[in-house]
Amino acid sequence: MSSSLFFALRPDALAAGRAMEIAARLRFDHGLRTPATAVERLHVTLHHLGALKEETVARALRAAATLDSPAFEVRFDMAMSFKSGAKKRPLVLLNREALQPLQDFRSTLGVALSLHGVDVDDGSFTPHLTLLRDVRAVPEQSVEPVAWNAREFVLLQSLVGEGRYVALGRWPLN
Repeated sequence: MSSSLFFALRPDALAAGRAMEIAARLRFDHGLRTPATAVERLHVTLHHLGALKEETVARALRAAATLDSPAFEVRFDMAMSFKSGAKKRPLVLLNREALQPLQDFRSTLGVALSLHGVDVDDGSFTPHLTLLRDVRAVPEQSVEPVAWNAREFVLLQSLVGEGRYVALGRWPLN
């Protein structure tokens, strides 16, 4: 079994419920056949760290423990399918406006990771929440906002092929 490692934000129960309602509506409206992402897998990826390696985990845990960042709002108000090289395209929630506090937090985490010897990709970043993947594309459209206050971030291990994540660490946002 292979696994990968990433830092993420997870929606609270109310926001996750709203996201699932939007996924159900979009599935119906656009004739999508793929089921929605399981609610416990909903997340916003901050940094993907690649394959699971003990040294990377140890460095990532140390880096995360150095952060002292404020809580902030995460808010998505539109849905669309991302273009993808894969057969199934991700249907995601996004925001029309820059989510500056989220962008700032991601940058702060990236600096901490780099200082602890963890390679991070500082390329383009589009904050999003993946609802499902389907062969049919959904055009950009407004949706009722899905918002929550990010009060913690997590280091997750994705168990590839099992469809589940294991939290390796959690840190509060003040």
